Amino acid sequence: MQNFIYLYRIYDLAEEIRLDRVEELLSRVKPTSRMKLSRIKPKSIHIPNPPVTVELGEDTRLFDGAPLNAGYFARVYDLGAVSIIMRISIPPEYGYDQVHRLAVHLYNDGSLDAVFDQKLDEIGSTLREAMIKPQKTGFVEEYSIYYFRNWDPRWDPAPLLLAETEPLSGRFRREVLANSFSYGKDDLAVITWDSALVYDASGSADIPDLLEFANTQLLELRYYDNLLSQEMDKMYQALEEAETIAGYRRRRHYRRIMNRLMELVIDISEITERIHNSLKLTEDVFYARVYSAALNIFRTRAWAESIERKITVIQQNYTLLSNELATQQSTILELAIVLLIMLEILLAVGGIIP
Repeated sequence: MQNFIYLYRIYDLAEEIRLDRVEELLSRVKPTSRMKLSRIKPKSIHIPNPPVTVELGEDTRLFDGAPLNAGYFARVYDLGAVSIIMRISIPPEYGYDQVHRLAVHLYNDGSLDAVFDQKLDEIGSTLREAMIKPQKTGFVEEYSIYYFRNWDPRWDPAPLLLAETEPLSGRFRREVLANSFSYGKDDLAVITWDSALVYDASGSADIPDLLEFANTQLLELRYYDNLLSQEMDKMYQALEEAETIAGYRRRRHYRRIMNRLMELVIDISEITERIHNSLKLTEDVFYARVYSAALNIFRTRAWAESIERKITVIQQNYTLLSNELATQQSTILELAIVLLIMLEILLAVGGIIP
């Protein structure tokens, strides 16, 4: 039974990607499929628009001086992200020391980024036709999964997960292994911030797929949090500029700022809602625990709360601008009434009005 190391690079490329169009375009030249978890009842999971998986071929590469088979896949998400996956086959004769040495080598191999970029370029031009508001934002998530169908319980997961050659203290090792999950005797999942170890004798890839999905959500939340920070800087600059403009022009400037703020809040709120609802686990308690733990470890809640705080600040500024405009309009109206009264008095005194 084959063991693997999965290396992931997840790229943010667009506001949205039309997956029906992706299937139509890529299926002409490459095998494609929709992501589907194999060991869970359909009613226990809800993925409104399952990502499209595309096979990108395989080759043999030298890793730590040894020629190993590597398969490549892309997974396209409607959230605007594309995951490039390198699946390295671990030779059956490899023992723990050899796997550990390979993990250390991969962790320190900076040349792999070029391989992932090349695989992304292979489908990038085709994907562009399916993208809505395409842009290469520079936001990337990296993750590694050590996947075993054969696992010796005497092996220590911690050095593998950390790609560490130095001895670990007992306390730190316990911290690394704190998020360990097991449903039966023949499975194990240990999750950390940037890597995971998965043992599943059945060969199911459900846990790796869930972890990839969680990393994609993290990527998108990070991007939109950064976007909001940039937009808030623009907002404050626009407000400072408005203070230098007098009279009627300032009110027009305020209205432009308000329109931009409201459009931004609506767009970001809609997008973050899609991110949160992109995958829902209901009745499967084990998968729900693993997925929830992954989201907590990746701190997706902290990023979501940061987005909510920034949206609240923007809404408060919108309210202040709205009140300022209302006050100005009220002042103008009161002034107009006073002028009309004065005009009426002058006309009466001049005998024009009896």
